[in-house]
Amino acid sequence: MDHKIFIVEDDRGIAEGITEQMKQWGLEAKVISDFRNVMGEFAEFDPHLVLMDISLPFMSGYHWCSEIRKVSSVPVIFISSASDNMNIVMAVNMGADDFIAKPFDLNVLTAKVQAMLRRAYDFGASSPVIECKGAILNTGDNTLTYNDSKIDLTKNEYKLVLTLIKNRGKIVSREKLMEALWESGDFVDENTLTVNVGRLRKKLENAGLKDFIITKSGVGYTVG
Repeated sequence: MDHKIFIVEDDRGIAEGITEQMKQWGLEAKVISDFRNVMGEFAEFDPHLVLMDISLPFMSGYHWCSEIRKVSSVPVIFISSASDNMNIVMAVNMGADDFIAKPFDLNVLTAKVQAMLRRAYDFGASSPVIECKGAILNTGDNTLTYNDSKIDLTKNEYKLVLTLIKNRGKIVSREKLMEALWESGDFVDENTLTVNVGRLRKKLENAGLKDFIITKSGVGYTVG
């Protein structure tokens, strides 16, 4: 599978130029479409590397890099004309892996991207993340992040959330949820499932995720 590059850049000319360059080198590229929903698009695309400008609509690249670092170790390269020492130091402090000053040569950018991909993925890929209703599920460390809160999930809670999110918009039967928990090595009955869902719902509500899990009486549960 081709490596995927997520481009968070509001200059469409630069973004399109990078996209075409990445494609020529066999890399899949996606340009951000909604600057209010960077984390949602990041989670949906699940990139192997992010190219991030500093000056963006609504929130800066520093902010989004910091948010990405809460849920993923995916490489982030800043591309910006604000290339003074202060901005470079700030980028690194926010979790960036490299900084490329504008204007840049597309061949140099490509070489840096390929080198970063080799370093990052020769030794194992980053953990994928899944977004749902503003929450980010990290499948690498079994946590759910919402706003600035990281929620540690038990093995059963993680299985329940993962199953529900993968079936977002659909009603998941109680039987299917019990089967998901059985696969993790725990045998559960109807009562145990009810207790697990109740505890999970309370944990999510305490973190601000009210009505994240919706009960469909006599049928099952749903999210989204």
